[in-house]
Amino acid sequence: MNIDVSEALRYLRAVNADKETRMAVESVAHELEAKLAPKYVWREFEVVFREDGVFLPDANLALPGALAKKMLSACDRAALLLCTLGAEFDRLLRMTQARDMARAVMLDACGSAYVEAGCAEAEREIARLHSALYLSDRFSPGYGDLPLDLQDDFLAALNGQKRLGVTALPSHLLAPAKSVTAIIGLSGQPQEAKIRGCAFCALQGRCAYRERGTTCAI
Repeated sequence: MNIDVSEALRYLRAVNADKETRMAVESVAHELEAKLAPKYVWREFEVVFREDGVFLPDANLALPGALAKKMLSACDRAALLLCTLGAEFDRLLRMTQARDMARAVMLDACGSAYVEAGCAEAEREIARLHSALYLSDRFSPGYGDLPLDLQDDFLAALNGQKRLGVTALPSHLLAPAKSVTAIIGLSGQPQEAKIRGCAFCALQGRCAYRERGTTCAI
């Protein structure tokens, strides 16, 4: 897996960065790729529709709100996903912050892009293993009206603490920091793209993910 440097620059809010800045971010990205790689787990669940929202019986997980109903409307199964850079990234970031804060900012942005790359790789794996099905957009707790406090339930369904060492903080954000949960619908019919990124999210301007320098990885 490789870090998308353009994506890292977007996290830095430096999309139109000069050549020197881009080369500096590329250097940080290559160093990070050499030291660690994203890890992920996923599991497939049946999807049941109820009046109060979507329910995954095998996970004992209710997905309230309009977003889940919209995203999974044509799906009878869905995959829950967890991806993380692990505690090793957090240690590397702290060490870099102690030496060079400017480089640490670039490292943090590269970490966000790297965990996104891990989610994308997991999605490709799911697509390969379900080649006869169509995947919905990937979406996460905290996006739209899907509550952030579902993180705990996602982790429980995936045994995330034991398998990848990921836990949910009292704020319902994940630790290690560069960790993401998501859900992807599986359908027998083509799925129209329904999500168009942070700019269209109902939580734009008050997103807990963005405050940490990451996103819900959609």
